[in-house]
Amino acid sequence: MQSLLATFTQHLDFSQPKLEELLSKPLTEVLDSPELKQELDSLNINLLKETLPTAAAVLAQELPPFYNWLKHELGVERVPDSPDHTTKWVIGFVHHQESLTRLVELHRPVPHPALEAAIPRLVEMFAGVEDPKVRLEWQKAIAVLCLVLVVDARTQDRTTVAA
Repeated sequence: MQSLLATFTQHLDFSQPKLEELLSKPLTEVLDSPELKQELDSLNINLLKETLPTAAAVLAQELPPFYNWLKHELGVERVPDSPDHTTKWVIGFVHHQESLTRLVELHRPVPHPALEAAIPRLVEMFAGVEDPKVRLEWQKAIAVLCLVLVVDARTQDRTTVAA
């Protein structure tokens, strides 16, 4: 399995030094950064909307074993019962009905090490999508959403250590 940084550099338009710089910044700075805005703006929202049924099918198939792995291998206590909420959230984000701030709030209870360990596997869920354009766009979308989660987790860790 790929490392977290390798996953991000493969699917996002950031060099490793730029990525490390972003990951060291507070969440508020990253949310307001031109780099994140550019990455979000570069998503092909029309393609994502058109292929939501494909993403929903991938998530419906791949999330249950992923949730089982999170719970039993990584020790994450609060794991969804079904893939429905994740699929609805992704659809909501693509349709601009959900915010990055809300995504962060929902994932704060996930332990930081588990979050970082899970992201490469989550992004790779789409590896079986046959159309490379669709596969890469969904992997990029999931990666950029996960980047925000990692920035927040690292921000929370720094805040806890400083307190």
